[in-house]
Amino acid sequence: MLGTLTTVFGEHIKRVMQTSKVTTVVTEDNVYQEGDPNVLAILDEMVEHLLLPQSALIGLKNLEELLEKAESGKACLLLVEHYSNMDLSFVSLLARKAGGRGKDIANSIIAMAGMKLNEDNPVVAAFTGAYNKIVIYPSRYLQDADPEKDKAEIMRSNAINRAAMKSLIRHKYKGSLILVFPSGTRFRPWEPDSKKGVREIDSYIRSFDYMCFVAVNGETLHVQKTDMMNDAVSKDIIHVTAGPVVNCNEFRDRVLAAAADEEDKKQAVADALMEELEKMHVAAETERLKLLKA
Repeated sequence: MLGTLTTVFGEHIKRVMQTSKVTTVVTEDNVYQEGDPNVLAILDEMVEHLLLPQSALIGLKNLEELLEKAESGKACLLLVEHYSNMDLSFVSLLARKAGGRGKDIANSIIAMAGMKLNEDNPVVAAFTGAYNKIVIYPSRYLQDADPEKDKAEIMRSNAINRAAMKSLIRHKYKGSLILVFPSGTRFRPWEPDSKKGVREIDSYIRSFDYMCFVAVNGETLHVQKTDMMNDAVSKDIIHVTAGPVVNCNEFRDRVLAAAADEEDKKQAVADALMEELEKMHVAAETERLKLLKA
């Protein structure tokens, strides 16, 4: 390990805080937030510092096919594994370095982001402001809410999510690739359920036309039990692997047919897509480890 995010990239953090104009309070009027190219340039420097040679995007042709469908007016999803707060950075930077239409792919991405990334820590908010995103209020944030005591916050969550869905509808048919982390949170080894797909992902698949599963192998930012800024930093070979384009309705129909006896159909869809991602991850890791050993 090289240290923590704070100790290794202290100067970068200062520059980002001086540069960023991101809002740290989410309202129904600012759920769509444009990425800041000035912050992106600083974040790219950090990611480049941690990527070992042979880091790469694999499956560029699949993403180019998905982008073509998006540009033709289809609603298209990227369903990405989530191990660290640099996962979106890996997808974006490695796409831009991949040649072909990689830069177009990166520029077309709009990430769905939980509001804590804006509101919990101003440094985290500044970094996430590098990318185009639609901010949502995840239901799990209010799972223990009291209907009376927390009425105002529940109303706020509803207003934010209504606005987010309107923004999503506006953007998903205009050539964008909507990026979603189906686990809803970073994987934490001490919490196995953090790798479980959230039920809400079924609603995305039901309302989109095509999707690509994206595996992320290798890790440069290691989740800790403390603040995000204390995540441990290391260098690694990172492989981002994009699978073939999948018809959303056909995938969902296959899963539901196989899960006819299961009570929670939404969770069955979430579980099935996480199984696909895990298969991709295992296969990609085998190839990545060969490069590390070499």
